[in-house]
Amino acid sequence: MARMSQRFCFRPGWLQKIGVTSGRRTTLALLPLMLAPLMAASTPDVPQPRPRSTGAMQTDLPELVLGQSAPLSGPSAQLGRDYREGALAWFNAVNRRGGIHGRRLRLISLDDRYEPPLTQSNTRQLIETERALVLFGYVGTPTVKAILPMVDQTQIPLVAPLTGARLLRQPFRPMVFNLRASYQAEVDQMVNSLVRAGRHRIAVLHQEDAFGEDGLRATHSALGRHGLKPVAIAGVKRNSTATDAAARQLMRADPSAVVIISAYPSSAAFSRSLQGLGSTAQLMNVSFVGTGALQDALPGGQASGIGVSQVVPFPWNRQVPVVAEYQRLMRQEQRRARYGFTSLEGFLAARWLTAALEKAGPNPTRQRLVAAFEGMPELDLGGFKLKIGPGDHQASDFVDLTFLGAQRWGP
Repeated sequence: MARMSQRFCFRPGWLQKIGVTSGRRTTLALLPLMLAPLMAASTPDVPQPRPRSTGAMQTDLPELVLGQSAPLSGPSAQLGRDYREGALAWFNAVNRRGGIHGRRLRLISLDDRYEPPLTQSNTRQLIETERALVLFGYVGTPTVKAILPMVDQTQIPLVAPLTGARLLRQPFRPMVFNLRASYQAEVDQMVNSLVRAGRHRIAVLHQEDAFGEDGLRATHSALGRHGLKPVAIAGVKRNSTATDAAARQLMRADPSAVVIISAYPSSAAFSRSLQGLGSTAQLMNVSFVGTGALQDALPGGQASGIGVSQVVPFPWNRQVPVVAEYQRLMRQEQRRARYGFTSLEGFLAARWLTAALEKAGPNPTRQRLVAAFEGMPELDLGGFKLKIGPGDHQASDFVDLTFLGAQRWGP
């Protein structure tokens, strides 16, 4: 399962826009042509924006515009890239078959580096300039939290954000459609497993933002069901790899396990810090860490034994029909197929969205798309079943636990 990095070049303060209707290799081949005019000019040309619009209807556009803001550069970039690659594998397949009701799908992905202010400006551009019908595949709790007021104000559907945060589920948000299980469900599974294994001295490392706070709350709740409390709690800043102090703080409590609520840069750094101190604590990560990215950040078997909860099926299990389809289409997109949990989640989310777009008819509006989702109370994507309703937009509660080995998973 060797990985090939896709690199994006950014100038400080710039937002990278990638509008894609073709595969990854085609996109990369076009980059020199796209960048040539910018390199030739002393000051980059700024394209004239389209007329401002709420984007409520796209009957006048030849394409169905899907808007995404995600980390495509920076420390957490692999999460956004992997999710996007999985989604494009399905969207490109749909376009090859003629699109949805004869209209092609266009995914516009803007880079936010996992920073909320960039997510906000990207979202304004997607809604007002790009006239996106739907927001899709946003990555992270703090970034999604920052754009919820815009979602409510413009009544634009937000579909399959890569976060299990409670704030997207309670109270009920009629414009948000969650594919993945909640962080509470993930942490419950982890804590139950640790307690069964006799590991009762459980500490918590959490990201110091909305994501980490949600995970910390979930861990308190999960431990409370067993009459336990965290033996120690430490925080780490978003995207930071400065984890030595947090490791020393937790080591003083002599934990037998640590629940980690963070993305892969901080989790990998913390794992190295804790191993350097001689700890034998079992490390458990929620799915947002990004399994493949965590393994890439811990080479040479350093990730061996680390646990990660997952919210989609095992991406190498071809006995699950939708996984076999995912693998086939990923091989069409990539010269060397790279499977993983995050790209499979993007693939499943894309399939769910296109099913709703088909049901919404040839002239979709935001309201028709919402009605289409709610008109599919049960949907089997091929061994991965979804179920929602007018007052419940939590489609899946699937959670599984995986433990990394000395070698990577592969076909």
